[in-house]
Amino acid sequence: MQLQLALDLVNIPEAIELIKEVEEHIDIVEIGTPVVINEGLHAVKAVKEAYPNLTVLADLKIMDAAGYEVMKASEAGADIITILGAAEDESIKGAVAEAKKQGKKTLVDMIAVKDKEARAKELDALGVDYICVHTGYDLQAVGQNSFEDLRTIKSVVKNAKTAIAGGVKLETLPEVVQAQPDLVIIGGGITGQADKKAVAAKMQEMIKQG
Repeated sequence: MQLQLALDLVNIPEAIELIKEVEEHIDIVEIGTPVVINEGLHAVKAVKEAYPNLTVLADLKIMDAAGYEVMKASEAGADIITILGAAEDESIKGAVAEAKKQGKKTLVDMIAVKDKEARAKELDALGVDYICVHTGYDLQAVGQNSFEDLRTIKSVVKNAKTAIAGGVKLETLPEVVQAQPDLVIIGGGITGQADKKAVAAKMQEMIKQG
């Protein structure tokens, strides 16, 4: 099980500073969609250059022109690139093919996918690297989470690794760890805390023990 730090509400200098605090306790750093929209793929490049030993994920949430967008993110230094599970199969295939060509990985975000079990089986067959259940900000605001969805996709996925994102905090982490995803993605549960380093260290400990 690995820990991914999601950075959504920062600019490039803030991202680099924040990562410095928690670097030793995380496996992957995510340049979130809002950062990519605000700063472009320069953010991915800057973080990869500052932290070459960290795995960097570019949360592009690709929906179309997948091969091209994976290529551009790869050129910027991304190790993992996200595509939406709601995208066409042709787009998924394009992303997977380009990622393999570049020696990178794909993570499929299942946000807004209705039949997660059926889609997870299809995505697994298409050769994606990670399938991620995700409760977005707007659903978190009304108290929803993805713990049940994680158990559902874990029961059908044979090849891809599984991930969970959205609203995971220190107090809900034990339930997540119990479900045994390969990747736990945490944003505000770390970035919104006063002592980010201590919280990240505690989370890493819980994940490694799990």
